[in-house]
Amino acid sequence: MGIDPGSRITGYGIIDIEGPRSQHVASGCIQTASDRPLPERLKAIYEGVAGVIQQYQPAEVAAEQVFMHRNPDSALKLGQARGAALCAVVMAGLPVSEYAARAIKQAVVGSGAADKAQVQRMVALLLNLSELPPSDAADALAVAICHGHTRQTLNRLGAIALLPRRRRR
Repeated sequence: MGIDPGSRITGYGIIDIEGPRSQHVASGCIQTASDRPLPERLKAIYEGVAGVIQQYQPAEVAAEQVFMHRNPDSALKLGQARGAALCAVVMAGLPVSEYAARAIKQAVVGSGAADKAQVQRMVALLLNLSELPPSDAADALAVAICHGHTRQTLNRLGAIALLPRRRRR
């Protein structure tokens, strides 16, 4: 499961990975009422993520790391929203991995400077979706794809490390 946290919209994306293939399971957005006080929105994020976890039972979760906004108030709200989402994950006993936005874009699009539209198009292409997912859901799916690629690479490297080394003559 991938999470793209936000104080107004938190995206989630769930994929199944088998070998080199990734398959879309579910994705969507947890929307909070922007006219509600922040603590109520944080509660809605926590409950929304907990509900998605309960419904789909993911094995692990990945989230985008906090990045600095130009506006410190926005950065604080994003950090709090991220904290609410991650609390739901940890309370469910799931392992969490975190990735920088540039690393996610690099893994999915091939460029750490990709824009949101490029991420949407590549996510739809990689998961064979008939239409573009909403931006926040696409970002969450990109986090999940990035995590899947990273895990597979680390698993392969671990397997290589276990192979006996040939003797040099």
